[in-house]
Amino acid sequence: MRVDVYTPFLLSLLLAGIGPLIGGRVAPALAARVLAGAAVVSAVATTWSLLLLAVTLLDAAPPVVADAREDGLRLPEPVPEVVAFAAWALLLVVAHRLCRAARAEYLTRRALRLLCEGQPSDTELIVADSSAPMAFAIPKSAGSPGRILVTSTMLGALSTEERRVLLAHERAHLTHRHARLCTAVTLAGAANPLLGPVRETVAFLVERWADERAAAVVGDRASAARALARAALTVGCREPSDGLGFTDRAVTRRIAALQTDPLPRLWPLVATVLSLGALTAFGAADATGDLLRLLEPVLT
Repeated sequence: MRVDVYTPFLLSLLLAGIGPLIGGRVAPALAARVLAGAAVVSAVATTWSLLLLAVTLLDAAPPVVADAREDGLRLPEPVPEVVAFAAWALLLVVAHRLCRAARAEYLTRRALRLLCEGQPSDTELIVADSSAPMAFAIPKSAGSPGRILVTSTMLGALSTEERRVLLAHERAHLTHRHARLCTAVTLAGAANPLLGPVRETVAFLVERWADERAAAVVGDRASAARALARAALTVGCREPSDGLGFTDRAVTRRIAALQTDPLPRLWPLVATVLSLGALTAFGAADATGDLLRLLEPVLT
């Protein structure tokens, strides 16, 4: 308990450190899935560890102390009380951050759905008459199919082949449900701020994943790179959109990646990430067992 309960936090730091390394060396489809899964497991494990630390205050409750004295028991002190109080405070912070992140995700999804109001349910592509060059995927939700929204200005700036690349890119976001991965790592990052670098890496990887799928659809990586470059020049400098946009996230790096061969599936690196995720869960589980054994005299 004195050591195991802290291991999820240390392993989260390691995961945050190697996340960008994995993202630059492993095929994006595999890397995004593995990092997102490991991040979710790590976030759950660290939150559970905070709860375990907070629960150690149970032995300081007056009724528990009185019962223990009557039975002649010595209550265990697995962690200092200041650590337990700090854990309670951090749990409140985690709850607040999760609520904020969940609300932001909900409002974003609702705003995107409103853009599609009045459109036929069987229409995938929506062309908006706007002077702002934009293109992004609107994920599927209850009662609403996945859509691709592109402005007339963006379409007008691209050639026929480049339009194929753009639509294939956005369609890949919908087909592979990238919004779910992004939401998962966003909530994981809210629960555990140490995982912030992993959240950013996964957001980049889903764009790289969609780039690779678009290149496969048109059968030419160079064409995909040119389409991305043309779209980026049309958009200019702006912040990433709330949706999954064609020109979001490190366009220069994405263009460079399309000009080289596809990345391999380096299973040793993938195994390392999976091991970190498993170890965080094991550390939290082992700490749970230790705490239950320490509190057994009080609980029985």
